[in-house]
Amino acid sequence: MKVLEERLDARIPDGPLDQKWTRHQGEMKLVSPNNKRKYTVIVVGTGLAGGSAAATLAELGYNVLSFCYQDSARRAHSIAAQGGINACKNYQNDGDSVRRFFHDTIKGGDFRSREANVYRLTELSTDIIDQCVAQGVPFAREYGGTLANRSFGGAQVSRTFYARGQTGQQLLLGCYQAMMRQVNAGKITLFPRTEMLDLVVANGRAIGIITRDMVTGKVEKHCADAVVLATGGYGNVFYLSTNAKGCNVTAGFRAYRQGAYFSNPCYTQIHPTCIPPHGEHQSKLTLMSESLRNDGRVWVSKTPGDKRAPDQIPDEDRDYYLERIYPSFGNLAPRDIASRAAKRVVDEGRGVGPTGVGVYLDFRDAIGRLGAQNIAAKYGNLFDMYQRITDEDPYKVPMRIYPASHYTMGGLWVDYNLMSNLPGLFVIGEANFSDHGANRLGASALLQGLVDGYFVLPYTIGDYFARFKKLDASADHPEFDQAEARVKDRIRTFLSINGRRTPDSFHRQLGQLVWDKCGMSRNAEGLKEAIARIPEIRQEFWEDVKVVGSGEDLNISLEQAGRTADFIDLAELMCRDALAREESCGGHFREEHQTDEGEALRDDERFCHVSCWKSNGTDPDPDLILEPLVFENVQLATRSYK
Repeated sequence: MKVLEERLDARIPDGPLDQKWTRHQGEMKLVSPNNKRKYTVIVVGTGLAGGSAAATLAELGYNVLSFCYQDSARRAHSIAAQGGINACKNYQNDGDSVRRFFHDTIKGGDFRSREANVYRLTELSTDIIDQCVAQGVPFAREYGGTLANRSFGGAQVSRTFYARGQTGQQLLLGCYQAMMRQVNAGKITLFPRTEMLDLVVANGRAIGIITRDMVTGKVEKHCADAVVLATGGYGNVFYLSTNAKGCNVTAGFRAYRQGAYFSNPCYTQIHPTCIPPHGEHQSKLTLMSESLRNDGRVWVSKTPGDKRAPDQIPDEDRDYYLERIYPSFGNLAPRDIASRAAKRVVDEGRGVGPTGVGVYLDFRDAIGRLGAQNIAAKYGNLFDMYQRITDEDPYKVPMRIYPASHYTMGGLWVDYNLMSNLPGLFVIGEANFSDHGANRLGASALLQGLVDGYFVLPYTIGDYFARFKKLDASADHPEFDQAEARVKDRIRTFLSINGRRTPDSFHRQLGQLVWDKCGMSRNAEGLKEAIARIPEIRQEFWEDVKVVGSGEDLNISLEQAGRTADFIDLAELMCRDALAREESCGGHFREEHQTDEGEALRDDERFCHVSCWKSNGTDPDPDLILEPLVFENVQLATRSYK
């Protein structure tokens, strides 16, 4: 690893924090309405970030090419989000404000995010709720008709707006409606069942992508004036995660290979409330919304190895450990803290369930206080889902939960305008690194996706078009031919190996290694072991993977092979990043760096920066570039939720 002296310009505007975005809006250059139709924008991904960006850019007059690998744009993984979306409307009159939300987010991310980006996120949160209500999103309401709120981890106010346990679905339907209106108007061209396999860069600028039609196998070239990646996170690197099976890192990692910097890949979020794994053949995990911790109480027995049924364990024998350790926040401690606390009690032999890997989330007291009918009104679909999966009735017995991979705070580096170091390549939503530091607060993912797509990118992409001379590029450009050749060669290689193992078996093997060595906790010895083992997995993969079928039709095995190959390379980058960051912060917990009470111990003198990794092509040893983080409006302090 070589640390470069290159200076990254995040283009953060001057001026007071609460005026930066407003001032920046007034200073950005514009594209006149009659000129916008001369520009074409590629948007990869149709979740909340990609869908809102496509709809808004088309509404403004740009020509949009929208790509997704699902059979419908509305099947993007944003639809799986359950609990809610944060906004500091202060409808509860409980002391919320933009400043408080900003501070909660900076603190929740363990002081590893940019102040300016976080403030803009919280400042625009109130507009997002108005936008979604106007679209008809059916947020929950109080008896009198006002919008309801509930609490999420890391906050002492109620700022989360929700639609039962299906907030992501309802938000995505609103976004999808706006998008399809523009499809009908001819401003958006949809490419479903199409996977991006490479980024095209010419003269240092992103000018298009190479795709494969997942039904016919046809490899195609698409040219545009700018490329927007809204492709989500890389949580499936662990194999078992709450992400949909199709979620992958290929688009982002192909951009990394073409020169885009990848920032903080070791920042991964482990969600504390997921249904525990039940066997070695399981292919994914199921999220139980963090909102359940509003009324559910987390506990285990005080006695290791206690095999009694939960209703046979009296209160005096129960350890409500989050309430005991973090009395100020209780069961609504942030995700990284709640996850590590669950791991500790399981490691002590106090886990629950048949495997001993789990803790209880108990609604007995809430049902007694509020009644089963009111609990059902809040969480009914989540309770039904849990019962269908486990065959246990959470109205009668506690849920069993355990942490699982859920979200990734790392991603491609972007500046304040959401543009990567490659001009013309914009990265929005979970695919970038920008807003959450080392740990995301619950219910802020949907917020970031919509803020980026509806209210930030439409301004900043126009500024890029106005400042950079329009390229006279087409799909006949030599760089398109080179990228197309790379993609086709890779496909031919996969099909020609004809080994003995499926891509999925390699992915499972890799995921177990990464979970063990770079999961909820990490140490130098384990990370070095993983860095030594991953190249062996890579070599075995390229020698022994078996991809059945052909490249000229629907081929799920081929898709899995390409995604697994990128996950292998990403896993090595994650472990290198985790090894280089010799501190604990948020979701990155190095066992060598913890307080006497087992909490994360930061090293602000050496690691108060963004780690940006620069690819050296196929060389597995990338270069490192540092972006210092400057805090002028909050004081660096040790996080405490006690």
